Amino acid sequence: MGDVLAHESELLGLVKEYLDFAEFEDTLKTFSKECKIKGKPFSKTAGGCLRDPRSPAVQQELLAAFEGGDQKVFFRLWEEHVPGAVRDEDALVQKLEFYLHIHFAIHPLKRGAGRPDKRELDERISYFRSFLETRGTALSQTTEFLPFYALPFVPDPRAHPSFKELFQDSWTPELKLKLEKFLALIFKASNTPKLLTIYKENGRHNKETLQRLHQQLVEAERRSMTYLKRYNKIQADYHNLIGVTAELVDSLEATVSGKMITPEYLQSVCVRLFSNQMRQSLAHSVDFTRPGTASTMLRASLAPEKLQDVPLLPSLDYEKLKKDLIWGSDRLKAFLLQALRWRLTTSHPGEQRETVLQAYIGNDLLDCHSRPQRSVLQLLHSKSEVVRQYMARLINAVASLAEGRLYLAQNMQVLRMLEARLKEEDKDVVARENMLGALQKFSLRRPLQTAMIQDGLIFWLIEELREPDCLSDYMLEYAVALLMNLCLRSAGKNMCAKVAGLVLKVLSDLLGHENHEIQPYVNGALYSILSIPSIREEARAMGMEDILRCFIKEGNAEMIRQIEFIVKQLNSEELLDSVLESDDDEDEDEIIHLRGQLTGSWLACSIMYRKSPVKNRVVSQDHRAAAGKLRMGTSTFIWAQEDHDTMEADLDKDELILPQLGELSGEKLLTTEYLGQGQQLRKALCLCSTPMVLTNSHQAVSARRSSMWLFIPPAPLDGDAQCSTLGTPATQEAEAGGLQLLIS
Repeated sequence: MGDVLAHESELLGLVKEYLDFAEFEDTLKTFSKECKIKGKPFSKTAGGCLRDPRSPAVQQELLAAFEGGDQKVFFRLWEEHVPGAVRDEDALVQKLEFYLHIHFAIHPLKRGAGRPDKRELDERISYFRSFLETRGTALSQTTEFLPFYALPFVPDPRAHPSFKELFQDSWTPELKLKLEKFLALIFKASNTPKLLTIYKENGRHNKETLQRLHQQLVEAERRSMTYLKRYNKIQADYHNLIGVTAELVDSLEATVSGKMITPEYLQSVCVRLFSNQMRQSLAHSVDFTRPGTASTMLRASLAPEKLQDVPLLPSLDYEKLKKDLIWGSDRLKAFLLQALRWRLTTSHPGEQRETVLQAYIGNDLLDCHSRPQRSVLQLLHSKSEVVRQYMARLINAVASLAEGRLYLAQNMQVLRMLEARLKEEDKDVVARENMLGALQKFSLRRPLQTAMIQDGLIFWLIEELREPDCLSDYMLEYAVALLMNLCLRSAGKNMCAKVAGLVLKVLSDLLGHENHEIQPYVNGALYSILSIPSIREEARAMGMEDILRCFIKEGNAEMIRQIEFIVKQLNSEELLDSVLESDDDEDEDEIIHLRGQLTGSWLACSIMYRKSPVKNRVVSQDHRAAAGKLRMGTSTFIWAQEDHDTMEADLDKDELILPQLGELSGEKLLTTEYLGQGQQLRKALCLCSTPMVLTNSHQAVSARRSSMWLFIPPAPLDGDAQCSTLGTPATQEAEAGGLQLLIS
């Protein structure tokens, strides 16, 4: 009974806390009075999260101390009301606190035009130095804050170029705005009643648990079927092996008695032994009586299994698919977009994936070839967050393949829509990641590169990269890689020259970022833009060489070599060559691709050119120079001769929707509701006025790779004694490859 009373007391405390939070004042009074009459006390611990009536007052005191420069009052309140765990573990809070210390340290210098009180200034600088030696050491390896560790030793910070930003009129108001947002967030978080938190977490947990269990059940059923098939095959092989072994033992015993083993007997035993490893007809065709044949095949069967010929996926009814993508419910749209993406990302690289992509392109899945009034592309502007995200994921997946990029590049509207949505989308992180990922892959194609530069995407990227800690790793890496790709073009460099100071500051800050994957891209962008004389002058004025040499001391050998080449570029006096502008005038059909391909921790920067059927394009000196510069004498920047199509795992991460009980999804949804074999058959019969004839198995393989329909005549045609008929190796090869055969 005591245990029940203890829980009851805690529950009453939670109810009281919520009523107070929701401002049910009369209800709270009645509730408290009735509890008192019945002798039911409130739990003391339950009220621990009750709203602090002093919260608004504390916020006002902190802001007043900030504006008045009252350092002692501010940091006393800061330490009392901001939890220690938040101050010690949250990187953004640590940065805010660092800038707050700078604000109070230089406050006397910003109060007026006259000379500040030396005693007060020395006291504040001493306090700031003490902070740098204690809590401030956490940021001592961050490039963004590195110059400020010299602040206590500079006689007049106002005259030093490294601290020019601190004394601009906008710096203090911007810092105050960040402080206000943080205080509102921290006090609001502490006011949330425990009962509401329990309700939210429990409801979300139950839903997520149910969906996760259902998904696990589906996966378990799929795995169990796979394992059952494997078990049945192993069991059959085992029984067959035992039978063959028994016969071989009998044969050995007979040999001891002087009876000889005939070649026909050996052949029959070996055929039985290998019947499960190869087709029956092929097993009969192997001459096992030849010495060493059977033993060699047995040993080979123990070797790792080679890749099998992967069957092609069944064709789909794309007209029905596109109709449902446009007019279906948001949930159906999301499941279809997910299934179409999975069909591409989970297909086997090579023929199977190429066939899937060619089917998408041939049926104009994304309406890039046509301009209908309502198109699938417009799903990027859907009111449903899930549909928008899944559309962005599908475009990113298609853009991961060279042929997919070529398809998407034919409609400039795709690029414009992605740019617009990327700038408007502020809630869905995964959607933004996929939009940016697609744009980075688009930047491998010259026409799209040109359009992105003209649209001012470089300026947007610079703004986003000003606060890299607010970006996910995926966003950060692809944003920097895209920036580097655009900076390789002379038009991109000229855009950077318009905001040279900001670009250089952002890139120098990124040099010391904890995500080392971005370093090659940052180095490539820096080296490229420093070919512009005006940017070099700005870099020298801000002390870029000193910043770079800090990283030479700390970096690895590869990083050091790259930085040394950047320093050499910074100190060069090379004038801007007029040939830099020539690359903007070349034909788009015979372009030179400058690629920055994300592949793990290294960057492939290559310059390639395609030979035109009419003439060969001569590679411009500008691009040859860019290629040599990008290599910078280091293996990190290498020549890439081939276009690598990669499907990153992030395309399928953090799925938003899971099928409910009885709901179809993935390949099962496509093959159950949208199978297109009947429609394809009608099209083949109507359109193929000259049916293709199979004459041998080689033609069958070639036709299968082209996804063609085949016409098998009932008897050999005149003048062709080798024409294929049913049952011949050609038709068997065709059927094994999943070909659709039209039998007359």
